[in-house]
Amino acid sequence: MYSKELTKGTLQPIIVRLLHDSPRMYGYELAQKVKELTKGKIDISEGALYPILHRLESEGILETEKVFIGKRARKYYTMTEKGKSYAAQVSTEINDFIDTLSLIFNPQTITS
Repeated sequence: MYSKELTKGTLQPIIVRLLHDSPRMYGYELAQKVKELTKGKIDISEGALYPILHRLESEGILETEKVFIGKRARKYYTMTEKGKSYAAQVSTEINDFIDTLSLIFNPQTITS
């Protein structure tokens, strides 16, 4: 598993990307999907996940829908139109950042 210091700046782009690619997801489902896709190398805690989701919702990037399962309410998150535009911007930025890190950590793989 990667350190919190290393993953901290990438959690929001990861969450945005997953929600962009899915019709809707709830918090625990998001955390489990990240863990599954990264083979356990990135594990998002509730303490890190929910503040990001709440902030994205308050910024109009996400919207929520409550679904009651028995007596429990599950909050599903979906992308807004603003969120879809934001997701494209974040994907471009994170890919550029990865390319930039490659200049430092893998200089032989960059040919341009």
